[in-house]
Amino acid sequence: MSLLLEHIRKSYRQPEGGSLPVLGIERFEIVQGEQVALLGASGGGKTTLLNIISGILTPDSGRVVIDNRDLAAMPEVVRDRYRAAKVGIVFQTFNLLPAFSALENVMLGMAFSGRGVDRAFARQLLERVGLGHRLQHSPRRLSVGEQQRVAVARALANKPVLLLADEPTANVDPKNQQLVLDLIRETCRDHNVSLLMVTHSLEVAGAFQRIDRMQDFNHPELCVRGQAI
Repeated sequence: MSLLLEHIRKSYRQPEGGSLPVLGIERFEIVQGEQVALLGASGGGKTTLLNIISGILTPDSGRVVIDNRDLAAMPEVVRDRYRAAKVGIVFQTFNLLPAFSALENVMLGMAFSGRGVDRAFARQLLERVGLGHRLQHSPRRLSVGEQQRVAVARALANKPVLLLADEPTANVDPKNQQLVLDLIRETCRDHNVSLLMVTHSLEVAGAFQRIDRMQDFNHPELCVRGQAI
């Protein structure tokens, strides 16, 4: 199993001193190689959930198990290192470094994992996403769709067990939306990477065999003042 969430609770402190419960998840799991679309309205806790899965945020309580280790129980430094090695993330915004080429952006993504940089594999990933002829191009010389494809290659550069995709087609023009979606799914399938794609689009979710809805398993009312009840 590549991802298991158990008894997850998360609340935010409000300016007036009260507590706003956001997540109350009893159990959520994804097996190795499975691809899941997660549907939810804006403000429904999707981004908070992704941040907790990736270890950017810690839950108030509960377990976040990725590849048989609990991120929530790790010290921050260990958690960051584990995330770099085990989790790939594709954001709405591409977060490419403008001073570096497409190939260098992918190799820089490898550098944070502690496994070393594999230039040949970085080239292979960019070729896989149709950018073999753009290896030395900087982000400003790439189209929006091409930049997103570089971001996909970078997210897979460390051979993660889990890829998180946060509305990855939101800033891509309609002509390239299906291309980006297909590339993410096919590349994950080729490398047996589990995929959790967050979206508000029924059209995007419709491409997946498994579609989960935040409202079906998230019950933030289980959280009171940041404590589980």
